[in-house]
Amino acid sequence: MAHPIEHAKSSAKKYGGKAEDYLPLHKWFDESKSMVADFRHRSLRHHSEGIFLLEKEFGTTITNSDGKEIPTRYIGEQHVFEDLGRIPSFKDYTSNMFVPDWLRRGNKLSHQIQGGNDDKTNQQDSSVPTNTQVF
Repeated sequence: MAHPIEHAKSSAKKYGGKAEDYLPLHKWFDESKSMVADFRHRSLRHHSEGIFLLEKEFGTTITNSDGKEIPTRYIGEQHVFEDLGRIPSFKDYTSNMFVPDWLRRGNKLSHQIQGGNDDKTNQQDSSVPTNTQVF
């Protein structure tokens, strides 16, 4: 689906009420388009953790204009499933992600505060794959 209003109309059809009842939740999912204006924006909220963050942001349920209580997680699951056809985990997004050297660096803050800067502090984490790319 291309726009939060389409998701909201789908929610109203499925759970009752009006599209406007659901629009703030669907807008929340797609706010990340302001940072990345293509499909990659989904990696920030379109996963199982994002659905739980939606619940934390909007509460366990909302009451639609028909007076019916709807679990926010159901609405989040619907949004993600409509966009992706499944509900991935955050790990699904990151497991094959290209990791540039600057991200892999991992300096120990406690060592920096004490004034040290030896090679051991700046070593890259060897458990992170170096030759994979997602985007």
